[in-house]
Amino acid sequence: MTNLAAAPAASTTAPARSRRARIALNTVTILLALFFGIASGAPKLFAAPAAVEAFDSIGWGAPGMYAIGLVELAGAIGLLIPVLSGAASIGLGALMVGAFFTQVVAFDGENAATPVVFLVVLAALAWAHRGRNRELLALLKRA
Repeated sequence: MTNLAAAPAASTTAPARSRRARIALNTVTILLALFFGIASGAPKLFAAPAAVEAFDSIGWGAPGMYAIGLVELAGAIGLLIPVLSGAASIGLGALMVGAFFTQVVAFDGENAATPVVFLVVLAALAWAHRGRNRELLALLKRA
């Protein structure tokens, strides 16, 4: 009798955890999209003085600033499109690897921890959305 009583309890808690996990995953995805779209990408696309100064100091100038801003905005949008979320996480993660090396080389590691933190979160997100990469590949094969 105890086995029967334990079975329903286990099955009712599993969906609650799954729902909580989905909510957490969606929350992290939305927060990252907001960060990369508004806090990071937009200042580059609108040529905020701090962004202009940073890109001038590393020698990339306006073209590099606008290119990185566009990549960040595209990644932010991709995070919000379910079939693209895995690929966007991977792409933004690659961008964070570059940001880390840029921080270390050009800025003496001043803010090098920031891209590492984002990289860890993006890697977890990419892992969580790995099934979506299969969906994307299937769509591309059909096209």
